[in-house]
Amino acid sequence: MKKQYNLLILVIAIAITTGSCKKEFLERYPLDREVSSNFYQTEEDAMMALTAVYDVLGYQSSPGVSWAPIITVSDMLSDDAFAGGSDANDGMDENELNVFNIPTTNKLVHATWIKNYIGIYRANLLLEKIDGIAASQEFKARIIAECKFLRAYFYFEQVRFFENIPLLTHTISGPSEFDQEQNSPAEVYNQIALDLVDAIGVLPEYIPSTEAGRISKWASEALLARVYLFYNGVYHQDLQAGNLTVSRTVALDYLEDLITNSGHDLFDDYETNFKLAGEYGKESVFEISYGDTPPWWDWNYVRGGEGNLSAQMQGPRVSGSDNWDRGWSFATVNQKLVNDMAGDPRLEHTVLFQDSLDGSLTIGYQHTGYFSKKYSSDAEHWSVSGQFELNRTCNHRVIRYSDVLLMAAELGSGSAQEYLDKVRERVGLPSIPATLENILLERRLELSLEGIRYFDLIRQGMDVASQELTVIGLRGPDYVEDQIVYDVTFNPSTRGFLPIPQTEMDLSNGFFHQNVGY
Repeated sequence: MKKQYNLLILVIAIAITTGSCKKEFLERYPLDREVSSNFYQTEEDAMMALTAVYDVLGYQSSPGVSWAPIITVSDMLSDDAFAGGSDANDGMDENELNVFNIPTTNKLVHATWIKNYIGIYRANLLLEKIDGIAASQEFKARIIAECKFLRAYFYFEQVRFFENIPLLTHTISGPSEFDQEQNSPAEVYNQIALDLVDAIGVLPEYIPSTEAGRISKWASEALLARVYLFYNGVYHQDLQAGNLTVSRTVALDYLEDLITNSGHDLFDDYETNFKLAGEYGKESVFEISYGDTPPWWDWNYVRGGEGNLSAQMQGPRVSGSDNWDRGWSFATVNQKLVNDMAGDPRLEHTVLFQDSLDGSLTIGYQHTGYFSKKYSSDAEHWSVSGQFELNRTCNHRVIRYSDVLLMAAELGSGSAQEYLDKVRERVGLPSIPATLENILLERRLELSLEGIRYFDLIRQGMDVASQELTVIGLRGPDYVEDQIVYDVTFNPSTRGFLPIPQTEMDLSNGFFHQNVGY
């Protein structure tokens, strides 16, 4: 069982913490039993509300908008993958991202915006209610720290995608607060840093197996370093977490604490990271749970289930196979990634080649002959019950220990050579000098198809992003369509950010300004 809390708790929590409940939820649980005015009283109530905040981590779609798994969206923006899908119409919104011709009405963009503000709202609501809970101060402190981490995570996703967003640290109290201005990126990032620093001081170092999926101190330290690297790379400034300046040295100190004291380490085998045996293992610093508990059938409310949609979307369109089952061939892998990984032992655990497939393969749009092997429709992650497309059982490893080692090396650790060597030795590669160029290249090889590559390029600047993300005339041996289908030109005028969704622009009463380049 992957989720640690049962469905009843989850449904109740979502119903009482969401600002606009759907009619079906109102019918499922009578409001005369529990409403917000009488709900936040006990530790059990607090845990149900916390579960509702955590639940948004796994959201990959917004009803009536689109499916937008974070891994798939990020990889389609990068040079790791194309859009794919069954045909050009099937992957139209995805391809708008892939070729950087993104209208303000793109559905994946809007779904991403909605998801993160749902998470932010739920975290803010519980933070406002926690003082009224009858519980120990220790219990409350941990809940507060978890909410701050989660709020920071949702804001980080949002601001690195959209840059100019409203910063809300409390719930909207009425019509007088409906019109919100966009905050500066510095204000948002500094709030993220403050939330993470606060969380680091409270979160536990050890998470027992009965609480798998809850956040540790180490996850907060690692996320703060990731935030610092992106913010410093794009804006060339340090973070300000209240009275603490989070400089390169401070970010590195947090990582060195993690490396020295957390007990995290690399698996002996690289591929274990993406196996069931590797879930919540020693290499996983921050992981989002997916699975088939409870089994889900409802195509009209996909996000009610717990399956990993990235795995479903990115799997090959194979039938009659003992090893792969009816994926949708989105995010087909770019020949550029295969070329970049040529001779690297991690290639076979990263990219699935069509000639290794059994069964009958249906050729889709932007077919390259390559698919993601890290998050895919492989047999090990098939569901036991439920609609199998909606119940893929592979967790999302958001931050792995190898990433921590490479971030510490990039930040200038005195042990940078040791950290780089350790990542390479694990896959049988020899030592190379721990230069910035080599460290960034290692990130490309170690972390490809994990939703990280695009942001690594954007934080290196528009010259690097344009050079890597513009791919013209490259053609693999199994490409089947005209070359123009595979040609991508990055648009540096956007600076790598997505447009503010048009619906949100319309609702802002003129308070929002559209991002540059759109």
